[in-house]
Amino acid sequence: MQNEAQVSLPENSIVEISALHKSFQDLQALCDVTATIDAGKLTGLVGPDGAGKTTLLRCLAGLLSPTSGSIRILQQDPVTDSSELVEQIGYMPQRFGLYEDLSVIENLRLYAQLRQIETTQRDQIFEQLLEFTKLAPFQQRRAGKLSGGMKQKLGLACALMSRPKLLLLDEPGVGVDPVSRQDLWQMVDVLTEEGMAVVWATAYLDEAEQCETVLLMNEGSLAFAGSPTELTDRLHGRSFRISGIQNHPRELLKEALQLPGVIDGVIQGRAVRTVTDATEVRTDLQNLAASVGGQLESVAPRFEDAFVDLLGGGPGGQSALAEQMETVSLGEQNVVECRNLTKRFGSFAATDNVSFTVNQGEIFGLLGPNGAGKSTTFKMLCGLLKPTEGTARVAGLDLSRSTTEAKLKLGYMAQKFSLYGLLSVEQNLDFFAGVYGLTGATKKSRIEEMVETFQLQAYLTSSPDNLPLGFKQRLALACATMHRPPVLFLDEPTSGVDPITRREFWTHINGLVGKGVTVMVTTHFMDEAEYCDRIALMYNAKLIALDSTDNIKASMAGPQEDLTMEQAFIRLIKQSDLQREAA
Repeated sequence: MQNEAQVSLPENSIVEISALHKSFQDLQALCDVTATIDAGKLTGLVGPDGAGKTTLLRCLAGLLSPTSGSIRILQQDPVTDSSELVEQIGYMPQRFGLYEDLSVIENLRLYAQLRQIETTQRDQIFEQLLEFTKLAPFQQRRAGKLSGGMKQKLGLACALMSRPKLLLLDEPGVGVDPVSRQDLWQMVDVLTEEGMAVVWATAYLDEAEQCETVLLMNEGSLAFAGSPTELTDRLHGRSFRISGIQNHPRELLKEALQLPGVIDGVIQGRAVRTVTDATEVRTDLQNLAASVGGQLESVAPRFEDAFVDLLGGGPGGQSALAEQMETVSLGEQNVVECRNLTKRFGSFAATDNVSFTVNQGEIFGLLGPNGAGKSTTFKMLCGLLKPTEGTARVAGLDLSRSTTEAKLKLGYMAQKFSLYGLLSVEQNLDFFAGVYGLTGATKKSRIEEMVETFQLQAYLTSSPDNLPLGFKQRLALACATMHRPPVLFLDEPTSGVDPITRREFWTHINGLVGKGVTVMVTTHFMDEAEYCDRIALMYNAKLIALDSTDNIKASMAGPQEDLTMEQAFIRLIKQSDLQREAA
């Protein structure tokens, strides 16, 4: 923002929350929350799905009245003094209410009217906001045609319309690629430097680690308040990595999670990272590392390690979903194959001349910024879109000729939740079982298996629209795998869910691959890309990289550099931009 947009705030806390409780009938959404939020700082509101983050933000915004306790913002009550605070609080909800049929500039004009901003001031404010969010070239584009990252930037612009002193952002990074998320962080850095208090609610722990202070919520209560470093330091000497593994470490992770005292574990390329409840477990890990020719080393703990530890550890390495399946054998080396795949909408190429193959029992990641063409490619490989040019084959079947037969051999979990809100959870399971050709006793038993596996018993009569996000995603995965498909397409399956649920999903995915299932997945979590055998990076509808994560990181790293996958991703995008400019 420009200097004119700077805010003048006292150095002390501008938000004071005291013994806050919020109940919805029998549900205790917030329980005895006491905290402060400082001006000029970025505060992370962190917690798993259903922890109470959104409820707390709505109370701060004055949209909900506390059941008991108090909130003071600039010494005023956000409910009773809402008219005095309306210009001091900017709120960007999780499902931001953009009007998709209106253009970028028309949305800004509408919010200016709602904020009762003087007509004479609007043009200057719009110019500053469009420049700040880099949306000036797109101001005539309809909001519905924006990428996920650009929608979030427009949402941020609308929330900043009145130049508030307190900015509340409810999971702004959900569904946003690393490049766009980096842009959002840079904008927030500018705002906090100008003195604004910013609250960034997130379940993404790499985001929380960048905050000056975190408020960690769990089951409605405040489990921790302080700096990320303060929480991370509690795990000193308890984080270890097994490296030097020759084969993909999926089985090794499963074995490590079965060791006594190992409370969490994740895959990092060809390595396995673990967290223990005490340092003496190290001997067991050393023996496990030696059994596969690997080396065990102590590594610095991450905020995510401390978060999972605080919540009692991860879900373990056993997949009940995979245990129900028999081993898959398709007799095809290239289970998924696309050759020169192209999809045009008028003159616009959403996917341009893309070719790759996926082997049986492989996890293949399709990565890229918002609008890169990932979902379009997915839909063509699932038979949901007809290619303009090129061919797509799944399980040996040409999708242009054997669409119905091919669909019965694959499961598809869509990026935008694909269940039916007018049907209950149980009715959705029954419907999808029928769509995939299940009948009679088999249909009944498969539904029962999914209900038990994904712990859906308490939600059977509920609409999917009313489920917590983690259970929505569990239900979607249940519907996609009920017929036990040999090929599984997962389009951003863990977007917006907390780390515990993400680990649960990857335990299932690793287990299914162990049974020979072939998995294609898109994700914006670069640490999730580490689970993949290979990844294809798409940008501007084209394929710009295809290799293992370790090889891609090495190709982008300088001397003595140890890049994260996110850093390598951003460098690849910038390299591609430079090559296009030079061409």
